[in-house]
Amino acid sequence: MKCLMLTGDRSGSGKTSISLAIAALLSRERSVQTFKVGMDYIDPSYLTAVTGRPCRNLDSFVMEPGEIRSLFGYGCQGGDIALIEGVRGLFEGADAIGDTGSTASIAKYLGIGVVLVVDARSITRSAAALVKGFQAFDPEVDICGVIFNNIGSRRHQEKATRAVEHYCGVPVIGAVPRTDEMKLTMRHLGLVPYREGQVHTDFHKRIDLIRDVIGRHLDMDLLLETASDCSIPMDSRDLFGDTADHPDPDIRIGVAYDEAFNFYYPEMFDILRACGAECIRFSTLDDRLPEADGYIFGGGYPEMFAADLEANAPMREAVCEVSGNGTPVYAECGGLLYLTDRIVLNKGWQGCDEVSSYEMCGVFPGECRMPSRRVLGYVEGVSGRKNPFGAFGFRGHEFHYTDVRLAPGAEYVYRLTRGEGIAGRCDGVLADRTLASYSHLHPVTCRGMLERFAACCRESR
Repeated sequence: MKCLMLTGDRSGSGKTSISLAIAALLSRERSVQTFKVGMDYIDPSYLTAVTGRPCRNLDSFVMEPGEIRSLFGYGCQGGDIALIEGVRGLFEGADAIGDTGSTASIAKYLGIGVVLVVDARSITRSAAALVKGFQAFDPEVDICGVIFNNIGSRRHQEKATRAVEHYCGVPVIGAVPRTDEMKLTMRHLGLVPYREGQVHTDFHKRIDLIRDVIGRHLDMDLLLETASDCSIPMDSRDLFGDTADHPDPDIRIGVAYDEAFNFYYPEMFDILRACGAECIRFSTLDDRLPEADGYIFGGGYPEMFAADLEANAPMREAVCEVSGNGTPVYAECGGLLYLTDRIVLNKGWQGCDEVSSYEMCGVFPGECRMPSRRVLGYVEGVSGRKNPFGAFGFRGHEFHYTDVRLAPGAEYVYRLTRGEGIAGRCDGVLADRTLASYSHLHPVTCRGMLERFAACCRESR
């Protein structure tokens, strides 16, 4: 199988738009399996949309090497070509020394060459020095091509191309012009999620424009010539068991999935299905809570839909009731906010003329305030024995712009050695069999927790 990896020389290099365009162009004639390096939900939502296959995440801080290779092979099943989008710059990772968590580490684990997207704004010959430095920094990473972004003129392109090909010995595969028309819509935590953005009339036009403009400035044949041959075994049994042995569903798990909550890794659904669960998606904005044996509220942007969430009082009341009855409930980040008493938006936030307060589910006494200090990074910790979904060590990710202030006496079952959590190094607040945290966990690395969650759902019937 052929594999391509695109990475940037820095954050903001343009690799997301270029990866999106390449995925869309290749999907015209091929089945393209995309991957995203790092713990991220939004970029993968775009890649999933243009290919029709679920994008999967690879992260060397969160995952073990064997898990990375198994997940990569599993995702590639039935595909013609794999495309991996890196995270930030090629060598950015969890720490200053060592490449754990970086795009470079994934390239080495999988034996894949890298196409480097270089922001060439205002540089020509210096672009060669930059690429040469990347080549020398870690010779185990094979930089097999370069794509320029933010090219200002034909002369700019010619000088930068000649310099890189002369000094670095790698081909320049494309040179994308500088234009603001191709920028995707952003907000406080990054891109607007695909599910939410697609309701806007110009959204698909913008994606089509990105595809067409970038396509005109890339040599797709040369790009495919740089693709690596992958020999990763495509066997899912290490991750999810033999799919032929999946039991017929005997439990139902309701999953909040709408504009407010849509941050889920696809493996969660795979694992729950392997546990004998049927996942029922519902909207917290428009629906009534479906009958189920357990519920999951993932991350998202509840603060952007606070008024609509408040307006659906039957949903909020039902969530509080099932939690109080001991039905298993699991929530991450945005889901945590929804389970508090209220979301408070400070004056000036999103055009608010005054402080605005919106009632939520009231499972956990306390409130969420926004905006607060932006928190972004990896977390590491342990789950205590009081957690009904098991005691385990974990690595994950937190990314939020909020501050949750819970009432005194809240019980926490996560103790973090890295990261901030809800209250200092405490995360994972518990009420009966409802668990909510700022920490996002990847299903592949916490399969045991999901299995125990499914078991609790079965016990609660």
